[in-house]
Amino acid sequence: MSRTTILGSGIAGISAGYHLEKSGESVIIYEKDDDWGGLCGNFTIDGFRFDKFVHFTFTDDEYIRGIFDKSSPLHSHPSVASNYYHGHWLKHPAQNNLAPLPTEERVKIINDFVNRKQKDVKDIQDYEDWLRVQYGNYFAENFPMKYTKKYWGLEAKDLETKWVGQRMYSPELTQVLKGAFETQDETFYYTKYMRYPKKGGFRSILDSCRKGLDIRFNKEVVRIDTKDKTLYFNDGTSTVYGRLISSLPLPEIVDMIEGCPDKIKTAGHSLHNTCGYMVSFGFKRSDVAKHLWFYIYDEDILTSRVYSPNLKSPDNVPKGCSSLQAEVFFDCRAQIPTAQEILQNTIEKLIGMGLFSEDEIVVKDIRFEKYANVTFDKDIYKNRQRVLDYLTEVGIESIGRFGKWDYLWTHQAFKSGMEIAESKINTEGVLV
Repeated sequence: MSRTTILGSGIAGISAGYHLEKSGESVIIYEKDDDWGGLCGNFTIDGFRFDKFVHFTFTDDEYIRGIFDKSSPLHSHPSVASNYYHGHWLKHPAQNNLAPLPTEERVKIINDFVNRKQKDVKDIQDYEDWLRVQYGNYFAENFPMKYTKKYWGLEAKDLETKWVGQRMYSPELTQVLKGAFETQDETFYYTKYMRYPKKGGFRSILDSCRKGLDIRFNKEVVRIDTKDKTLYFNDGTSTVYGRLISSLPLPEIVDMIEGCPDKIKTAGHSLHNTCGYMVSFGFKRSDVAKHLWFYIYDEDILTSRVYSPNLKSPDNVPKGCSSLQAEVFFDCRAQIPTAQEILQNTIEKLIGMGLFSEDEIVVKDIRFEKYANVTFDKDIYKNRQRVLDYLTEVGIESIGRFGKWDYLWTHQAFKSGMEIAESKINTEGVLV
């Protein structure tokens, strides 16, 4: 059997390893950390389990869903999210659930929505332009444009629009009007249900794929010689590879490759992403969490999104307890506040929102991740393609969110690993 090396044991790396071994290849996975899962991993503090950022699965792909179900029984949650805006709680999406807002503000939003400029798709220049065309100026400026700065770390005018797809709901006037006068029962999210493992945290959806894989931990690659097909690790060791598959972030792998041209390094370094803090809380009360997840638009609150691990699954907390995890994102080139400043702001603001009192906190933790999301700035496509073309040229196959440098949901990242072995998969999704 041929020898295949995979860099990274996140969801794409695990999927690639599993499917390649099913197709007859011998696989070794090298992981820089001391555990597997990547951004799908988790950590536990005093019986409270927290994922690395929020994760659900909602795939309709029968093959992928079957693998996830085989790994772990899943809870199925209705996709009911909320929004916090200047002391008001609105059902998500906010644009057609305006009823909790003051009358004057609802009138401004509806008036601008009715009188918004109309443009052909080809004439829309950037994400800000797209938002104004979709929702009108007032809503665009006070909701998604504020949230864009918090979540993506850039202004809406600095982003392009191809990534949006079905992620942003565009309501009709009748839906906006109805939602301005009453709470709507209908769910307008892009999926009706979000699924989450009953036990083991989110990464347990990969348990059946992870089983039996040869993963070598604490093996961080620092140099790649593509001519001699040799990997060099930070512990001073090296290994020869036959086939090389990487889920490593593109801005980093260009610095590892011996002889990588300056123009390719420049393209890789020009790619934008968000980094982020996870601020995690455990409580000695069972009823702190009221929302599965919610978004925050207020600019003075650094947190952009909060979700509840215990509502995702009671297995994530000790009996009689509850938990919250806040996410705070920044552009990778931004001047970032200290962890202590972020922790203090998060605690003070969430208390101010009435979510809990400080004496109820029994666990508090803050952790940083260098790579959270790929940012779709206006130069992403040309820079990404230059790097990917070069990697193909030197015999490196890229997978995963940061290896493909794309906005991939869980099942899409899993599929990117699966497609590495697609020649051995028939049209029914069954390995042969």
